[in-house]
Amino acid sequence: MSLFVDDPSRLGTTLLSDGRVLGWAEWGPEDGLPVLLSPGAGTSRWLGIGSGAVETEGVRLVSVDRPGLGVSTPAPDRDFADFVADVRELTEVRGLGPRPAMLGNSQGAPFALACAAAGAVSALALVSPADEVAAPEFADALPDELRGLVARVAEDPVGAEKVFAGFDADAMRRMVLAGSPASDLTVYEDPGFAAAYGRALDEGFTQGAGAGYARDTVLAMSRWPIDLGAITVPVEVWFGEEDTSHSPDLGLRLVSRIPGARRTVVPGVGGALLWAAAEPILASLAETVRPDEPEERDWREEWARREERGRRERPGAGRP
Repeated sequence: MSLFVDDPSRLGTTLLSDGRVLGWAEWGPEDGLPVLLSPGAGTSRWLGIGSGAVETEGVRLVSVDRPGLGVSTPAPDRDFADFVADVRELTEVRGLGPRPAMLGNSQGAPFALACAAAGAVSALALVSPADEVAAPEFADALPDELRGLVARVAEDPVGAEKVFAGFDADAMRRMVLAGSPASDLTVYEDPGFAAAYGRALDEGFTQGAGAGYARDTVLAMSRWPIDLGAITVPVEVWFGEEDTSHSPDLGLRLVSRIPGARRTVVPGVGGALLWAAAEPILASLAETVRPDEPEERDWREEWARREERGRRERPGAGRP
């Protein structure tokens, strides 16, 4: 059991019209507000979000394995447009309504943005999103190692993909933990979370070694063929103040490129924000989709109050 994640309520696969299958997992009531989850790097459908958050908000959260990850059929040459097509078909087959809301985490963010730009979703929350690191504006802001990887992907995407395919679940776990601030380790080292995260990584890398992760990484680290200026749905971008892994400027430039997008920076946490702050993130997204709810909550004010209360009651604590 964990403070940060619950086991899925339902697991399954959906047969697509081209004969491939997509794996999915669901949390929350089956008649709840549909929200698709585009998960982070190398993780499968198994890893959900905070304990009880989906039930509290009446959300039907559906996590989707991208092709080649988990139990989803590999599609070696897939691109962002292919993912949008998969989401549209899954949405129809699973009865998620014409345009569900979407939540994109970490490396899942550009895939979620592609869905928003194509009009396949009704609202979008990006949490600790991977930024477009190949954008020229970021060239001088990237660490040397990351700058070298971006250059390699640009010069030889096929060769870079082969290199990334050498990753496995253990390597991914070590990389994430090594780059995490102490506040995030509160989440990652929680026994229940560690078990769920480990299972999601193990399942994510089951097929063809790291081929699914490698394809995702090449797409995410290349220039994005996504017209962010064409996005017309509400977009909220969430970053932990201590996040040094996902964006050189904590999403400032990213938000400026998306019409009407809003950015929230949460103190006291880094890239583990999705699990440390699941309820306010999900509540904000649900309130965006349900504009006529009688009592909207200002989660920014609530978060500030929680932070202040935490400082008084637990000096030096790493998470709210």
